[in-house]
Amino acid sequence: MHFTKTTVRPAASGASQRRLLRSGAFTLLEILVVLAIIGLLAGLAITNVDKIFGGAQIQTTELQVRDSMRTPLASYRIAMGDYPSTSEGLQALVTPPSTRADRWHGPYLEPPKVPTDHWGEPLQYQFPGTRNKGSYDLWSKGPDRQSGTEDDIGNWGTATSAQK
Repeated sequence: MHFTKTTVRPAASGASQRRLLRSGAFTLLEILVVLAIIGLLAGLAITNVDKIFGGAQIQTTELQVRDSMRTPLASYRIAMGDYPSTSEGLQALVTPPSTRADRWHGPYLEPPKVPTDHWGEPLQYQFPGTRNKGSYDLWSKGPDRQSGTEDDIGNWGTATSAQK
């Protein structure tokens, strides 16, 4: 018979057992710290969402008043001989004006609906323009929804809007 020598380990003490058990898990304090950090990051992200989307609203409104409405207004001018008057407004792009309905070839907007800005306000229109002499002024009241304030978004100051 052949016997092999085996070594018997002494039983681990209570402190070393706790260390072995603890090495694979997180403590409640560690989990709370991680949750607090995640909460702070989420709070920062949520407070900055308005800044991110607010900038996008301004940029898309700028595109709307400077570019998107230019083609329908130019098409109306070609068919009717001039831009809609201030009293006719942008509604003339959707429904024929009563005085010149025979020359109207609209609607000039698709879908046939007068657009609003990104704050739900109707676009402002004036012809002849006060800022674009010989052309039209088209603007949004901006985020404050007040016309004539510094945050108004208009088609003035661009080379294409000043041309007649």
